[in-house]
Amino acid sequence: MSTSAVMVADSDCAGYELDYVDETGQSCRGPLSVMWGLPFERVEPVRSFRWSRGLRHWSGWWWSSTSDRHVGFESWLERDHAMLLDFDPEVTGFASQPFWLHWPGEVRRRRHAPDFFARLADGTGVVIDVRPDERIEPDDADAFAVMSAACAQVGWQFRRVGAPDPVLAANVRWLSRYRHPRYGSRTAAAQRLLEVFEEPIGLLDGVAAVGDRLSVLPVLYHLLWRRELVADLVAEPLQSWTLVRQVGGGR
Repeated sequence: MSTSAVMVADSDCAGYELDYVDETGQSCRGPLSVMWGLPFERVEPVRSFRWSRGLRHWSGWWWSSTSDRHVGFESWLERDHAMLLDFDPEVTGFASQPFWLHWPGEVRRRRHAPDFFARLADGTGVVIDVRPDERIEPDDADAFAVMSAACAQVGWQFRRVGAPDPVLAANVRWLSRYRHPRYGSRTAAAQRLLEVFEEPIGLLDGVAAVGDRLSVLPVLYHLLWRRELVADLVAEPLQSWTLVRQVGGGR
C-alpha cells in the first residue's frame, strides 16, 4: 500500500486495535494503523475450535491446497466458504479467526473476531464474516459495520457472506476431493487432457479419448480444481455431458 494510504490509516484508525497470535504462537496486540500490513493469512486462530456432544454446530479443519496448511471452521457453512476460498484462483492464502478487532463502545470496549482473513494475488487483504441474513442479531450488525469501517481505513475489503449458491458449492465440494497434488502427478494424462479439451467437449467423451475412466477422471477433476480446465459449475451439477474446456480455449 502506498505511503499516503498509510498516512490515512494513521490518522483515521484511532481506537481500533488488533489482537492476534503469530506463527510462533506468540500473542501480540497493537494499533490497526501499525498492524494492518502483517501477513494475517498465516497467523494462528485467536479462538479455539470446540468439539463436544450437544453442540449445534460442527467444528473442524480444512486442509488448504492453496497454502498447504489446515484452516479451522466452526460450522458446515464456514467449511464451505473455506473451500471456496481455497478454490478461488485470486486467493494466495487465508486463515481462520485471524485476530480480535477492539474498538470503543458506548459503555466499554468491544471486540470481534472475523471468521477469515484472505490475501489476494494483488496483495489486497479481505476480511470475511460468515453469517446468513436470518441469523444477524443487532450486536452482530453493529460489529460487522465497525469491521467494515475499520477495513476501509486500511484498504482491506470486508465481506459478510451467507449461504453460497448450492449448485456451485456441490460441484466445488466434489472437486475438492481431488485437490491434493498427488492427483496431478500423472503428468502424461494431465497433458493429454489439456490437449483433448483445447476446445469444448463433453466431460466423459474427453476422458474416454485419453484412457481408462477410473484412472483419468481423478486427474480431470484435479485440473478442474486447479482451474487449468474449466466448466460451468453454476448451471447444474457436473454430468457426463458437461462441457469442459482448457482455460482460454474456444467457447
